[in-house]
Amino acid sequence: MTFLWPNLLWLLVTVPLLIAAYFLLLRRKKLAAVRYASLSMVKDAMGTGQKFRRHIPPLLFLLALIIMIAAIARPAAVITLPSQRDTVILAMDVSGSMRADDVEPSRLAAAQDAARTFVSEQPSTTRVGVVAFAGTALTVQPPTFVREDVLGAIDRFTTHRGTAIGSGLLVALQEVFPNANFDLGSMGRDRWRDHRRRGMPLGGLSSMERSLGPIMGGENEPQKEEEPVEPGSYQSAVIILLTDGQATTGPDPVEAARLAAKKGIRVYTVGVGTPAGTSLGFEGWSMRVRLDEETLKSIAEITRGEYFYAGTAVDLKEIYQGLNTQLVLEKKETEITALFSALAVALAVMSALLSMMWFNRIV
Repeated sequence: MTFLWPNLLWLLVTVPLLIAAYFLLLRRKKLAAVRYASLSMVKDAMGTGQKFRRHIPPLLFLLALIIMIAAIARPAAVITLPSQRDTVILAMDVSGSMRADDVEPSRLAAAQDAARTFVSEQPSTTRVGVVAFAGTALTVQPPTFVREDVLGAIDRFTTHRGTAIGSGLLVALQEVFPNANFDLGSMGRDRWRDHRRRGMPLGGLSSMERSLGPIMGGENEPQKEEEPVEPGSYQSAVIILLTDGQATTGPDPVEAARLAAKKGIRVYTVGVGTPAGTSLGFEGWSMRVRLDEETLKSIAEITRGEYFYAGTAVDLKEIYQGLNTQLVLEKKETEITALFSALAVALAVMSALLSMMWFNRIV
């Protein structure tokens, strides 16, 4: 436990003085009892229990005073409280390697199933958005409270070539901060807008852009550089990044993670598959896909998130369930002055009531 105003704890020096004054008062009463025989007789008539009971109200009042002084110093402690996440962005890998069946029935199907469960268990006050990335990254569902829309977007996933992990991170960031200026030139976002401005049909876009649709959001406008915040300090949104491979195109994922860290966004990374990799056939080609755990661990570390490895469908589902709990409840330092004040008042009132019941006077 810490104190926001620790200098005020010097007031505790009054406690020994009060204890000394109390014993001095008792000594004076004892001398008075010796002087007056009648008082001495009354004292002798009092049992041992009665003698001890008369000290209880002053003791309770003293405890109330100590706790009140501690409350004045504004105590704070690390406690577990419901988090205030307003937005959760799922950044999902839909590259061709997600068709591998080393995670049954396939990596993509297992990821979809786990994501559905995760979304269904989110609080109704949390908006959920979905970003899909392969060779490019696109927002397939802007953050919304409507769970059916999110689940529908997850169900429509199809695989495509390439793995642009950095692109997925930056598009997810753009959904959290729609007015921020991120470098999206290599991600296909500017390309989509250029086609829209020129009136070109969707046929001029990549297969992923045609099947998943455009990235939502307003135009990027030049903005001045903002001061970076403490990594992990932004409490209103979080990004969950799921991938099974190495980045093959797009911006550097680690640099994208640094941008997220400057915004205070935590990124929880989930690696699906095996670090040793597996061979996958695609349109007459054979390729070996390997999980790049080091990059995912770096992303999580830079943003103060956490990395999870999912080698099976069961692992993946358990990870999402654990993430759900982690996002709903979190430990953070919270001021508990109100609790101290309430306890001090309760002890003071109890002291007064006992004194009135036993001695017809207040302490």
